[in-house]
Amino acid sequence: MRTRWSAQAWFAMVLVVMVIVLAGSSLVGSMVLRHTTGVSNRLSDVISPARIQAERLRTALVDQETGARGFLLTGKEDFLGPYLTGQAAEREAAVRIRALAPGAPPLRRLDEVERLSAQWRAQHVEPLIQRIRRDGAENVPTGQADAGRRAFETLRDALDAQEAAWGRARDQSRADLEAARSLRDISFIGIIAIFLLTIIALAILLRLVVFRPLERLREASRRVTAGDFGQHVDTGGPADVAELARDIEAMRLRIVTELEETRQSRELLAQQAEELRRSNGELEQFAYVASHDLQEPLRKVASFTQMLEQRYGDQLDDRARQYIGFAVDGAKRMQALINELLAFSRIGRVNADPVRLKLKETVDLAMRNLSARVEETGGTVEVGDLPEITGDRTQLVMLWQNLIGNALKFRDPSRAPVVRIDAERDGAEWRVTVTDNGIGIEPRFAEKIFLIFQRLHNRDAYEGTGIGLALCRKIVTYHGGSIELDTGHTGGTRFIITLPAEDDDPPTALADPVAGTTGA
Repeated sequence: MRTRWSAQAWFAMVLVVMVIVLAGSSLVGSMVLRHTTGVSNRLSDVISPARIQAERLRTALVDQETGARGFLLTGKEDFLGPYLTGQAAEREAAVRIRALAPGAPPLRRLDEVERLSAQWRAQHVEPLIQRIRRDGAENVPTGQADAGRRAFETLRDALDAQEAAWGRARDQSRADLEAARSLRDISFIGIIAIFLLTIIALAILLRLVVFRPLERLREASRRVTAGDFGQHVDTGGPADVAELARDIEAMRLRIVTELEETRQSRELLAQQAEELRRSNGELEQFAYVASHDLQEPLRKVASFTQMLEQRYGDQLDDRARQYIGFAVDGAKRMQALINELLAFSRIGRVNADPVRLKLKETVDLAMRNLSARVEETGGTVEVGDLPEITGDRTQLVMLWQNLIGNALKFRDPSRAPVVRIDAERDGAEWRVTVTDNGIGIEPRFAEKIFLIFQRLHNRDAYEGTGIGLALCRKIVTYHGGSIELDTGHTGGTRFIITLPAEDDDPPTALADPVAGTTGA
């Protein structure tokens, strides 16, 4: 079975090919540049300096000839100075030529020049110098001087041949340099062409092997994302791309399965919602019956029982009157329980649209409803700076009415009840506290008190139905906040209420600068 390469393997192969092409191109370019540099250096560092030294050699021989001829004509020793310095310059130039171009073809011409130069001096110049010193310049034979001139002309011909040889070497070196430069240019053009062709070939290969499958995968994924869940995802290509396509295909199948389950769940939810609407309608009917039909018999029981006591009171003993009292009290408590249950059930279900209101106004309305109770108990309600919030006015009045009513009901017999309501900004919330100096609540009952029908005292000690604090929690929760008992507070009870604050609310409450106080 043929193993399919991954995209990473294809990219690694491309990088290897690029490295090989780059390394080969660098090697060829380096060799071509080195060859061109060698040819250029030979021309500038060998041929040209050697030709200059050859010119110096000619000058040195001409100086020797000039000095020797002057001595032959005049016999003065001063003319031998250029002759002697010319010999030193000749030797120095020859040494430098051999050092610059060892093994060069023009060196054969140099050997001939040095041979003829030494022969000219030994056979013609030196003997004439000795004779002039002995016999005088006027006694030099003319034929001997002409032989010396002819020997120097032969030496000149050797110098011309040497210069011609160096000229040919220079021309050949220039031709080699031009050929090396042409080879360099052709090589670099070829390297660039090979590099471009390699890039194009690799790009086409990656396009066919990697990028085209990726585009097909992207297109299939977009179609699935757009809602075409029937689109089959199978793009081929490298191993990891094919594996990714299989994963997306598995995800598509999972989505199709989940969508089918969701559709079935939605149908079930629609049926349940319809059933819930029907049930809510029945609850509304029950609430109507509870608020009217159930309370009417209770009012009759209480009313006729009281009428029975009034008409036949003188014929009843104390036990009979006590039983009548029990019946009336039970009917009244049943009415109160029905009313509070109805209020509890309506929270979050039957309410007016939330409005922007001052929290202190709802406290004042609650205090107006509790004014008789406050006067009866001799209590005091202190209200600090309270903010503006968005909420249901009626429900908030019920909240304060229950909390303040509980504070007045569960008061300490040894002192008059005092209730304090304060608020402060805490980040994105308002923190409202309701504090009293009553009998307090043990921390172990911090959650139990908010459960419906949970009472901490019997009905003989304190009246009530056990719904008040449950109603308070439901109201606060409906307004997006929370209510809890401050278990660390002593000397009474403190409830902590948090309500969401608007972004434009000030950090402190915008109420009256002087705390309101209501009391008996």
